[in-house]
Amino acid sequence: MKNNIKKVKTKAKQDTKPKKRRILDKKSLIAILIILAFIIAFGIYKTIIFIQNPADTFSLEQGNIYEEERAIGYIIREETVLKGSNYKNGMEQKKSEGERVAKGEAIFRYYSNGEESLIKKIQDLDQKIEEAMENENQYPTSDIRALEKQIEDKIASLYKVNEMQTILQTKKEISDNITKKAKIAGEYSPAGSYLKKLIDERSSYENQLNEGSEYLTAPISGVVSYKVDGYEEALNPKDFSNLSTDFLESLNLKVGQVIADSKEVAKIINNFECYIACTLDSKQAKEAKVGDEVTLRLTNDVEVSSKIEYISQEDDKVLIVFNIDKQVKELISYRKISFDIIWWSFNGKKVPNEAIAYEQKGENQIAYVIRTRAGYQNKIYVKILKNNEKYTIIDNYTNTELKELGYTSEELQGRGLLTIYDEICRKPT
Repeated sequence: MKNNIKKVKTKAKQDTKPKKRRILDKKSLIAILIILAFIIAFGIYKTIIFIQNPADTFSLEQGNIYEEERAIGYIIREETVLKGSNYKNGMEQKKSEGERVAKGEAIFRYYSNGEESLIKKIQDLDQKIEEAMENENQYPTSDIRALEKQIEDKIASLYKVNEMQTILQTKKEISDNITKKAKIAGEYSPAGSYLKKLIDERSSYENQLNEGSEYLTAPISGVVSYKVDGYEEALNPKDFSNLSTDFLESLNLKVGQVIADSKEVAKIINNFECYIACTLDSKQAKEAKVGDEVTLRLTNDVEVSSKIEYISQEDDKVLIVFNIDKQVKELISYRKISFDIIWWSFNGKKVPNEAIAYEQKGENQIAYVIRTRAGYQNKIYVKILKNNEKYTIIDNYTNTELKELGYTSEELQGRGLLTIYDEICRKPT
């Protein structure tokens, strides 16, 4: 009997254990489901908030800010105009636009009187000489073949270029080689022969042509330009005190207008530096000083370093002359341009101005931003390094700096620091 009772009790105890486990498992499951539901609900809430207001925060990044303004400027250069007495005859260019030359080099020549008739006679003789040479074989074939090869190569090269000045220069070289070929043939032709008479006649016309020509040479070294607009003397760097806003505007120049090529004169330009004069009324311009360095962004979007060479106060405006030593050749075609003046630029942790708030600490206003991490927000004190109308470059304070501003060690305990890619509230409250 006793054994039976013990068996019943033992069985009852064994039956209660699974029930307790089932109750515990059910409670754990409910707890897990509640946690999951909370996480899902929080995620949905955050998603809705982000969709409704996606720009509440932004990621802190390294960036650049600058202060710039648009300006209209007049190009001032050191230029020497070359003009001879026969300028009405037209010219033949010996040096191309933009080509650098040394002092004493021939730049161009004016055609002589009656040159058109002489050139026509020479061309006719060239045709006759070419025909006569085909019938004679007394001259050294190796020299002639070398010249013929050069002529063929230059003729072939004409099909690969479309720049007029290059084409004209190549044609001149072909003509010169044909002349050399004829002279070689003439040297080896018997006196009194038909070919010899043709070549001698051609030489006579060529001498008349050269004797009547007027050659212009470079008085100084520099870059050749045929873009002469008549302002070379008025807009020169000899004396900036002669410049004024009224004077510059009286020139009636158009912005970005390309200077036309002259058929009568040329000039030598100092290609190492030039100047840009403009009138401004901005705060930065009024505070500028001679010798200040700024950056100019030119019409081709190239940025060049510049130094302020001259400043003149004019009522509520200021006339400034900038000096540049880059992109000088690229500006030869222009006299008046639009460009950007970048007064300063600064790099660092960049934030929108609206992300910065201030608190009063004694007599000081201390800037701060609100950082968000893992759902928590922290006030981070920041020092302002540079700002413009839209953005500010900031950095962390050191503890020493904050103590000097009136904060205690207790107040600074556990304070945070900003790092790149921190999430920052766009509008701290």
